[in-house]
Amino acid sequence: MSVVNIKEKFNLFDEHWSPKKIGELNGQQILLAKIKGEFVFHKHEDEDELFMVQKGVLEMHLKDKIVTIHEGEFFIVPKGVAHKPVAKEEVYILLFEPLSTKHTGDVVTDITIETYESI
Repeated sequence: MSVVNIKEKFNLFDEHWSPKKIGELNGQQILLAKIKGEFVFHKHEDEDELFMVQKGVLEMHLKDKIVTIHEGEFFIVPKGVAHKPVAKEEVYILLFEPLSTKHTGDVVTDITIETYESI
């Protein structure tokens, strides 16, 4: 058991859209990511996904609306809901999701990551 300093972990990487695993608990993984620009519309049929903004402002595009998530706030995308994260400026996010959750959900692209690097 050890304390994890989230700010220090964010300093260990620079790439966007490449989540890093910082912990696991009860079948869930805790990921950090730096994002900028637009991701792909995708969904996770069997898993909810929590996005918590640590720095910046994240827009979560859904089919019928856009949800704005500010620093210190989180938003849970329910399983089966198509979504596309968009960051006009660089955003730091913390994600909680089941270990089975795939990076780009039901979509496979050149940015899909099969296994998250642990830091």
